[in-house]
Amino acid sequence: MIRFIHAADAHIDSPLKGLEVHDGAPVDVLRGATRRAFENLIQLAIDEHIDFLVIAGDLYDGDWKDYSTGLFFRRQMARLDEQGIPVYLIAGNHDAASVISKKLSLPENVHVFSTRAAESVEVVGHPVVIHGRGFPNRAVPENLVLEYPASVPNKFNIGLLHTSLTGRTGHDTYAPCSETELRQKGYGYWALGHIHQPEIMSQGPDSWIVFAGNCQGRDAREVGPHGCWMVTVNDSLEVDNVEWQELDVVRWQVLEINLTGVTAEAEVLGHVTKAMVSAIREAAGRLVAARIVFTGATPLHGSLHREMHRWQAELLGRAQDQGEEAIWIERIKVATSPVYDLAQLAERDALTKIVLQTLEQARIEPGNLPDEIKEMLDILPPEVRCEVEFDWEESQRLTTMEDVQAIILEALGTKGGQSS
Repeated sequence: MIRFIHAADAHIDSPLKGLEVHDGAPVDVLRGATRRAFENLIQLAIDEHIDFLVIAGDLYDGDWKDYSTGLFFRRQMARLDEQGIPVYLIAGNHDAASVISKKLSLPENVHVFSTRAAESVEVVGHPVVIHGRGFPNRAVPENLVLEYPASVPNKFNIGLLHTSLTGRTGHDTYAPCSETELRQKGYGYWALGHIHQPEIMSQGPDSWIVFAGNCQGRDAREVGPHGCWMVTVNDSLEVDNVEWQELDVVRWQVLEINLTGVTAEAEVLGHVTKAMVSAIREAAGRLVAARIVFTGATPLHGSLHREMHRWQAELLGRAQDQGEEAIWIERIKVATSPVYDLAQLAERDALTKIVLQTLEQARIEPGNLPDEIKEMLDILPPEVRCEVEFDWEESQRLTTMEDVQAIILEALGTKGGQSS
């Protein structure tokens, strides 16, 4: 029996930019999460007495600011070396040969595959051959699989590859290939990296094709459990079991709160608290990094926009009630819709009619950013400027104008279709 771990996309020391703008953010916990998750990976390998570890690219997040990142990784490899556990890894787009400028020698148990051509390495003491090639450059548009060798007879063959396959939303298309091309190589297991959500694309008997996902989710696009796969190969050199193992120390979640028909603030807070409690329970002791998204048609639509700072404070208070470092609210997004009748409101008084007509004109006129917004963008920090520019893109402008409309109507004394 052979047992190995398939991991990928550790992104050690990923910077997680912009945390300073979040008041009360657990910066130390979040910034150290990628290291702690990787330490969990190494401890798992030691505790389970695995035969070897494969890492399918993006070990790092980019070039090292100093040698501390490399020294951290080297120390973890030395821990495995002491236990006689070899490691086989390839470079991905974030740690390609052209990206990492600093180098450190590694313990003898670590084999880094060539970035110039696919190579094959036998695992000493086991009937296993691992085939792999790393990225020479950050962008690799060619199909690397075409140069991978055919499987070696009477061996368990593993393909180590950093790839987007035929494409994935939110990921650059690198080393594209098809599942059919992977199967044609005759390998028993393809250990893939680059896609940050774990996924078994195909399973036996001819070949397993598996994405490990990343060891630690890094933002609200990477929700849910993150970790690695523990693979067991039987004496017939066939995959017997592929078992999921969680490694993450911070669990990102999007808490969607449907406010359809909700009219009371207390009811909103009750729904949010219930969602928080559920997320904390599912995270099993990990810090929950939550993005709260309000949806549905509600009379509170205008209040949520106009009084966002007060709502945010209320929700932060509810998060505090859950305990020290149990849940952190990364962002509150209002995606609700109003319940008032715009045509009826337009006839209420002259001012409301003028406001609605002006907003409607702004909604339907295409064009560039308003001059006033352009002037503001010049003095905004880059991360804020990017968000504003995104909000005013043509695809987002309608939503943005609806938000502006809700705030203005709320200020005019409109609530739930009734004037105050």
